[in-house]
Amino acid sequence: MGQGNRGAAFENLLNYTNESYENRELAVINKRSTPVKVTRSKGTKVLAGFFEAKSTVDYDGIYRGRAVFFEAKSIQELDRFDLKNVADHQYEHLEKCHKFGALCFVLVEFRKQRKTYLLPFTALRAYKTEAARGGRKSMTLDNMEIDAYEVSSGRSMPLDYLATVDRVWFEDTQKNA
Repeated sequence: MGQGNRGAAFENLLNYTNESYENRELAVINKRSTPVKVTRSKGTKVLAGFFEAKSTVDYDGIYRGRAVFFEAKSIQELDRFDLKNVADHQYEHLEKCHKFGALCFVLVEFRKQRKTYLLPFTALRAYKTEAARGGRKSMTLDNMEIDAYEVSSGRSMPLDYLATVDRVWFEDTQKNA
């Protein structure tokens, strides 16, 4: 999420939600930290260091027997999500995990609208492919309404994104069971 703690509140909300999921034995979702090489410390206090490697994505875990990988983005823009917000190494990691059957997506919080969307990797891939061919380099809020899924509160959680995962990935399975 980075970039000067712009998404700190969103990250805290997700961490709270993930803790709730684990406490209710619904899922185990972990926040991944960026690897840091400590160059100077005093006791347990880090005085200097640098990011050793690019991180993969913000969160990973397991839900309903499937691996889950997602990136979380909190944006200030009123009506668009710039595709460059998902760095190449993050996109490549999502793509690799998607190929192996993981549930891969981006959670996008539009702060000013107080709306959060779950953008499945397949939709992200379509937009990134079009952008690489010279098309739009962003998704509008209208695009999100069409190709992503709004996440709402539920199960006594302010952001129940796994309910949206159920709608996107497990609804068809339940209908056919």
